[in-house]
Amino acid sequence: MAKPVSQKILIKNGRLIDPKNSVDTVTDILIDDFRVCRIGKGLSSPNAEVIDASGKIVTPGLIDLHVHFRQPGDEEEETIASGSAAAVAGGFTSVVCMPNTNPPVDEATAVEFVHRMGRQARKTFIYVMGAITKDRAGKELAEIGLMSLAGAIGFTDDGCGVQDTGVMLRAVKYASMFDVVIAQHCEDQSLARHGAMNAGYKATVLGLPGIDPLAEEMMLWRDIQLIKKTRIRYHAQHISTAGSVRIIRQAKAEGLPVTCEVTPHHLLLTEESVSDYNTNYKVNPPLRTQKDVDALKNAVQEGLVDALATDHAPHLQSEKELEFLAAPCGIAGLECALPLYRKALIDEGICDWSQMLAMLTWRPAGVIRVDKGSLAVGDRADVAIIDPDVEWTVDADRFFSKSRNCPYIGWKLKSKVLYTIVAGEIRYRAAT
Repeated sequence: MAKPVSQKILIKNGRLIDPKNSVDTVTDILIDDFRVCRIGKGLSSPNAEVIDASGKIVTPGLIDLHVHFRQPGDEEEETIASGSAAAVAGGFTSVVCMPNTNPPVDEATAVEFVHRMGRQARKTFIYVMGAITKDRAGKELAEIGLMSLAGAIGFTDDGCGVQDTGVMLRAVKYASMFDVVIAQHCEDQSLARHGAMNAGYKATVLGLPGIDPLAEEMMLWRDIQLIKKTRIRYHAQHISTAGSVRIIRQAKAEGLPVTCEVTPHHLLLTEESVSDYNTNYKVNPPLRTQKDVDALKNAVQEGLVDALATDHAPHLQSEKELEFLAAPCGIAGLECALPLYRKALIDEGICDWSQMLAMLTWRPAGVIRVDKGSLAVGDRADVAIIDPDVEWTVDADRFFSKSRNCPYIGWKLKSKVLYTIVAGEIRYRAAT
């Protein structure tokens, strides 16, 4: 494995937006020895690679709390190397891999394997969430303690919620012994069953089984009661309904240690997208109504949403070409996430660049308790340089990801990542 490379990089005349430190100014940044060593106007340095960032945004590297890199087990869909390449192309310098691989990440050696493969890929920083239960079966607790010692920063059975309340209570009590977060894919299977889209009139017209919003809201409400008892840090993954927003709002009002994330597709798309049975719109939780989309945007505006997360979920074309009921859920979206967030939030007047970048940098860093998400002198040099004005068309054939299951193909988007710098080394530069 190659050793880290220390590059001297001088970023000139960029608009530095560092939400954690309330900075939004045009300045220069000098990077050396893996860290930010100087910030100020008129900087110079011999032997430094100079990047002219005039008219560009310079921000702490983006952090995604929710990706699926499919390794081990489904390397034909994605590998840690290909997923990492997709991540840096999207401006992400840190990502958190979910444990629903094949076999699942439910013991310490699996955590170590993902970390090792991430180091070998040498693109983005890879963090790992371990499974809450063995084989993600929801019955017997996995070795949370050993996985925590191996470097797992949190635990989830993502892809399915822990159905048994007693098991979930034991899990949060066990996790309270370690500085980790418990994350939940909130879905009560007794209500969701084999649903394929949002329950309601549209599902009835299309003849598809629906997933009632209550499936998400009931499990989220149940978990909040457990958090009241244990006070463990809890993160609600990819919330999608107006009811979930109300539950999160109440929990935060009560001072509970609860955080949440939303995805680009739940901010931009509704159940109407499923009308032609295009399986690229099949996700879990499903696309909801316009009322739910509006509630999520209001939650962002209120500051209730802590993180914007892609839920990058690559699948083979042959899988997505199955009939709607048989096709897997998921969207490959790391490489177009930033402009999608911009379209949903900035262009709609929901928030400004600083507020949006906060949910992509220091706030998700706080969820998993890592010292990242800012660009002050002495900080590790994780940086994304963004052209906010360039327009481009999504072409999945040019993705670094192995998979092409993306509903945004052909969309014209605004904003593009030009450089991604990880620990002081340029790991991605856009083709000119």
